[in-house]
Amino acid sequence: MSEVILTLNAGSSSMKFAAYRSAADAPERIMRGQVAGLGTEPTLVLKTGGQNETRAISAGTHAEAMPVILDAIAPFIDGARVVGVGHRIVHGGPDVATHRRLDAALMEELAGYEPLAPLHQPHNLAAARAAMEVFPDAVQVGCFDTAFHRTHGWVNDAFAIPRKYYDRGVRRYGFHGLSYDYITRRLATDYPTLAGRRIVIAHLGNGASMCGVRDGKSVATTMGFSPLDGLPMGTRSGQIDPGVLLYLMETECMDAKELAQMLYRESGLLGLSGISNDMRTLLASHDPHAAQAVDYFVFRVRREIGAMSAVLGGIDGVVFCGGIGENAPVIRGRVLDGLQYLGIEVDAGANDHNAVEIGRGAVPVLVIPTDEEFVIADAVQDTLRSYD
Repeated sequence: MSEVILTLNAGSSSMKFAAYRSAADAPERIMRGQVAGLGTEPTLVLKTGGQNETRAISAGTHAEAMPVILDAIAPFIDGARVVGVGHRIVHGGPDVATHRRLDAALMEELAGYEPLAPLHQPHNLAAARAAMEVFPDAVQVGCFDTAFHRTHGWVNDAFAIPRKYYDRGVRRYGFHGLSYDYITRRLATDYPTLAGRRIVIAHLGNGASMCGVRDGKSVATTMGFSPLDGLPMGTRSGQIDPGVLLYLMETECMDAKELAQMLYRESGLLGLSGISNDMRTLLASHDPHAAQAVDYFVFRVRREIGAMSAVLGGIDGVVFCGGIGENAPVIRGRVLDGLQYLGIEVDAGANDHNAVEIGRGAVPVLVIPTDEEFVIADAVQDTLRSYD
């Protein structure tokens, strides 16, 4: 092993990373990990061979985390040269429909989208800048959560406000595209007869969205102009009547900063329950507010499945992924209960054991762990090959 690819997935206070060796068919993962708690109590988690190792570290910023990550990776790559670094970048704007090599001009353009994804974009770009300094000779590749959804029709992306704002970029973009990209690839490989049909993918986690896919292409998704829209999430509101925001501005004198704090960090499961943003905690709680938060989450997911059915003209398959989607059989069972009219039924035993195939009706229901890091590594390998 003489050359490796790194992937970086930066959040507001964390950075996921992985190392891959380039292979003929697809990148092969060597190891992965995460730096968490940046700015508070930073820790390093290494995930190798099914074992997790956690230790406290000293790093307050994404730039300071880079040397920690390099030290963590070093024993696993045995002196190999880092030839490419791939970055998850939430927002690629209205035109970017695939991964792109990062250069100064593109980085400047992407910085202009920071107001559209304030929780993610600044940190995604900070990690990319830090990697460029550490690996000046490596190819840097941006992989965009919005890119997968650039196949939408105009009616899906437009808002019914004056047209000039659409022309200025106020439109539905959609997110979680790297996850949906991975799931559609898995379907093409493992379920080829299903891959070309009408699929609803539910990426349910602390961030949650759904996507209606036809022939492997995004037709509609629940997130819109920002990652706030659609389903309720851990701390994000999901869909909300804009009149509510006008009301809060007028009666509570809330400004944009206060509204952003509420909508991004104090709402969703946390806001409804007053207890936690973690679905596991809510499911274990006997507090009626926790139960109401779970009920609301389930209701909204079920509602969006119905909406996706209308947009797609029917459903031929359902796929769950994400932390909740992959690991919470109670939520999956409750979401799908009563959807027999769509041909969807759940095998309770298979669901309880987190089996891959959990349906027993006419419409297959699958649980497929997503892997955004693989999509990023594969994009880097593809870019490197184009420069050979």
